[in-house]
Amino acid sequence: MLFIQGGGPGVHDEWDNKLVASLKRELGPRYDVLYPRMPNEADPSYAVWAPALAAEIAALDDCAVLVGHSIGATILINALATVPMEATFSGILLIAPPYVGDGGWPSDEIADMVDLGRRPATTAPIFIYRGSDDDTVPAAHLDLYAKAIPRARIRSLRDRDHQLNNDLSEVAADIRALAS
Repeated sequence: MLFIQGGGPGVHDEWDNKLVASLKRELGPRYDVLYPRMPNEADPSYAVWAPALAAEIAALDDCAVLVGHSIGATILINALATVPMEATFSGILLIAPPYVGDGGWPSDEIADMVDLGRRPATTAPIFIYRGSDDDTVPAAHLDLYAKAIPRARIRSLRDRDHQLNNDLSEVAADIRALAS
């Protein structure tokens, strides 16, 4: 399993490491969670992160699970939709991903994601999670993702913040369900 961090100063070691710890705790020793440090985490860029993601993904076994948080999730799903990948995945789980495009966040690097579900991409199940108390990514972004990727399973989690209160029990439950 590959976990892609969000962006911002110190996110890898001060924020998203808590998400990874929760995921490891919930899944137990049967799952190996890889957690690479993304380049220039303080100022995430699609142009820099997409090749790093491609290299990380190329090193995975087939049927790996991909998990991304925040802008890392947004870059991950866009890289999967635009960069040919030879691997197959068991699932793609996006935690609090900002939506890029009309109604979402602007970007000079990522195209409007309105047709994301129609772009060449994996056929793996996609899950998208957002906490109801997320003050970083607006609630409307979840609806925009639901329209852009109609086959995605949308999970709105009550009383959870942008970090899902550092509790990935629902994410782990979905990962275990993918394995069965």
